[in-house]
Amino acid sequence: MDELDRKIIQLMQKNARMPVKEIAQQISLTSPAVSSRIHRLEQEGVIGGYTVLLHRPDEPNRVQALVSVQTAPAARDEFLALVQSEPEVLQCYRVTGVYNFTVKVSCAGIEELEHLLTKLQQLGTTNTQIILATQLDRQLNP
Repeated sequence: MDELDRKIIQLMQKNARMPVKEIAQQISLTSPAVSSRIHRLEQEGVIGGYTVLLHRPDEPNRVQALVSVQTAPAARDEFLALVQSEPEVLQCYRVTGVYNFTVKVSCAGIEELEHLLTKLQQLGTTNTQIILATQLDRQLNP
């Protein structure tokens, strides 16, 4: 990966839907050259995919939280199946330390968060931190 690849990636992080022609103009390459580089970066796994980040302005009262979960080894598969089936779960990380997993959730309210926590607590010990504000989110603002 060279400096031009890095510039392409930076532009695409800001706007993944930026036309190849516009990227080409900004880095002084031809459109076919940029397309070729993007394709190569995809093939090499540097670009792992494209996604849509949803904001929920229509639901300002959502409660987001980080839930640390300590599960027994025998309960891990059941735990992973549970978090995959719950639409409130945004992300699940396998972590080091006292807890096995940290789960980021977004619930419609405190009652929904409590309901989800009750399900998680059937599979292990939890520790919950409610997110008050997001001070930095590089996924949204690279």
